[in-house]
Amino acid sequence: MNGTLTSIAGITTGHVQDLTARTGVSVIRFARPAVASVSVLGGAPALRDTHLLEPEMMVERIHAIVLSGGSVYGLDATTGVQSVLREEFAALPPVPGKIRVPVVVQASLFDLANGGEKDPLHSPYAHMGAQAARAATAQPVPAGTAGAGTGATTATLRGGLGSASMVTPQGYRVSALMAVNAVGSATVGHGPHFWSAPFEQEGEFGGLGLPADSAAAAQHLLIKPDYVAGTTIGIVATDATLSPVQAKRLAILGQDGVARAVLPAHLPQDGDTVFGVSTEEKPAPDLTAFCAILQAATLVTARAVALGVYHAAPLGWQNCVPSWQEKFAGLLPPHAQENRS
Repeated sequence: MNGTLTSIAGITTGHVQDLTARTGVSVIRFARPAVASVSVLGGAPALRDTHLLEPEMMVERIHAIVLSGGSVYGLDATTGVQSVLREEFAALPPVPGKIRVPVVVQASLFDLANGGEKDPLHSPYAHMGAQAARAATAQPVPAGTAGAGTGATTATLRGGLGSASMVTPQGYRVSALMAVNAVGSATVGHGPHFWSAPFEQEGEFGGLGLPADSAAAAQHLLIKPDYVAGTTIGIVATDATLSPVQAKRLAILGQDGVARAVLPAHLPQDGDTVFGVSTEEKPAPDLTAFCAILQAATLVTARAVALGVYHAAPLGWQNCVPSWQEKFAGLLPPHAQENRS
C-alpha cells in the first residue's frame, strides 16, 4: 500500500542523490497544473520563485516543485527541471497565440557542512534536477537517505526524506513529503523517542512513544553549531479542490506539523518552508471538511519528519552525526527490527 505523497492521483516524484557529495534533489511533478501556495517561517530560506505563490499574485497553478540540497547553489536544480518540461511542452500540439512556460518553484536545504566532497567551482544541481524530473514515477516515495534528504542532518542525528498520508473522515486524501535538515532535533534530548510520537501510526517509526522526562528535556536548547544552518522543507498536498488562499492555509498547517516534530523549529538559521498543493481531483470541501484537511496536514507533516530521520541509512559517514538506526535500532523489539525498511 502506498502511504506516501504519490498516493494522491496525479502526483509523481523523482529522486537523485550523490553519496560522495552527500547531497541530492527531489522533484514533485503534477499531471496537470496544480493550485499551490507556500509558507516560509524559517529565518534563512533558500528559495526560487516562491513569491509567485502568494495568493495576491497572478500565477495560481504550477507544474513542479523542487526540493534540493546545496543551499543557494542547489537552486540551479530548477533550471534542469524546466529544461525537461520545456522539451516535453515542445512535443505537444501548439496552441495558437499561446506559449507554454513551465512554472517551477523550489526550496533548498543547507547540507554544505556534512563532510561530503563538494565541487567548489561547478554546481551539479541543474543536471541532477533534470535527472530527477525524468525519473519521476507514481511509486511510493523512498524514505531516509534519498533525494533532497541525502545529506540532511539534525542537531543530534542524520536527517532524511520522509513521506506520510491519510484520509479524512470526509474522504479527502492528505499527504506530505519532507526533507528534514533541522537546526533543532526531531527526537527528545539525545534519546530515541520522536517528538512526533503522539501521531505515529502502527509503530511506523519504532513505536517507542514519548519518554516520561520529555517535559524536562524540552527545557534544554539542543541545536546545531553556529556555523551550520538548517532547514525543514517539503510539501503537503490534498486531492480536494482548494483556492490559492486555502492552499496557503494548508501550507501554514503543514508548518504546524514541523513545529510538532522538531524542537525548536523556525529558528533564525532555519529555512523552514512548506508548499501547500491542491490537485483538484475531488470537489471543494465545506468548512468542516476543510478543517479536517488542515488537521490532517499537521499530522502527516509531523509523521513525515519522523520517518525521514528514522529511515536515514547507517552509511558510516565520517565527520557526520550518526543515523537513528546506528544508535537505536537495537532498542526495537524483534518484530519491529524485522519489519523496518
